[in-house]
Amino acid sequence: MKNINLIPVLLFLLIAISCKKEVEKADKVSQAESSITYAKGFDIINENGIKKLIIKSAYQNSKEVSEYIIKDAAEKGTTLENTIYTPIQKIVVTSTTHIPMVELLNEENSIIGFPYARYVSSEKTRQLIDAGKIKEIGKESSLNTEILLDLQPELVVGYSVSSADKSLTTVQKAGISVIYNGDWLEETPLGRAEWIKFFGVLFNKEKQADSIFKVIETNYLDAKKIALKATKKPTVLSGAIMSKDIWNLPSGESFVAQFINDANLNYLWKETKGKGSLSLSFESVFDKGQNAEYWISPGYFSSKEQLLQSNKIYAEFDAFKNDEIYTSTIKKGKTGGIIYYELAATRPDLVLKDFIKITNPDLLPNYEMTFFEKMK
Repeated sequence: MKNINLIPVLLFLLIAISCKKEVEKADKVSQAESSITYAKGFDIINENGIKKLIIKSAYQNSKEVSEYIIKDAAEKGTTLENTIYTPIQKIVVTSTTHIPMVELLNEENSIIGFPYARYVSSEKTRQLIDAGKIKEIGKESSLNTEILLDLQPELVVGYSVSSADKSLTTVQKAGISVIYNGDWLEETPLGRAEWIKFFGVLFNKEKQADSIFKVIETNYLDAKKIALKATKKPTVLSGAIMSKDIWNLPSGESFVAQFINDANLNYLWKETKGKGSLSLSFESVFDKGQNAEYWISPGYFSSKEQLLQSNKIYAEFDAFKNDEIYTSTIKKGKTGGIIYYELAATRPDLVLKDFIKITNPDLLPNYEMTFFEKMK
């Protein structure tokens, strides 16, 4: 009888061990199948031999998860819903941050449409626009669906701030595939840069995208190590007054704050919560930041004269008095687009090096800044 009573116990233990092994096995498979390390807004997985591109954050506060099956163009017959056939040969992109990633994959000739193209700074894509090979399709917030439909792209890579774009919904209803790219929502510099893998899938160049990102990642982590050699940890102020008496500056958990932290600097608002921006009174910022050694990214201002015209009290900051204000708004492309807004998301390694060069130049003696310049 005693042995009979042990049978259920043994069965229970065997089942428990079996379940544990299955869970561990599933976890290992799941980890092996995902190729994304830093980005939170998308994933690329192989599930039972089926490749999927998953968009987790299409726009701010979006809770919808979209899955797309990726198939080779040779398999294309009747177009299936939520199926993308690659490599894409005719694409429309809608944000300047998309362009450097497409270019790094040598696919700029695949772009056939772009909204408000005057802000594109890249010389390679600029030439295609000037030659009429990339058509103007309206503005980011107001796409010209008539032109877009006439172009008949295989795919539109959309961008939206807080809700699905109505013009892109119209395009979708007409049978053209649309995928939202939420790279700007990423909370870490390397998370943003990893979206090159999103384009790698679309152009069937995953290996190239992985290799390019690996170089960027290595450069970033190497620069971070170099920053740790600094013998001083300067204090940093950021932002400026954007309306009335309210000063906007990065929150302590934002990707900008991470750049400052990774450059081994003392960001005066590093202890604040939030991943976006802070809106503080001028008085509170002045009290805390008056003696900051460096002022990096003073809003949209590009000269000290502009700062003074906005508010004469700016002159009371030590960074102003000591000519230690640095901005990314001066370096522009041929048609006036700010290079930082286009390229920085793809090359966070260069942004980090700029921060190090500004504050501890001896650590990078042969490096010339890519995005930032001293404000005059």
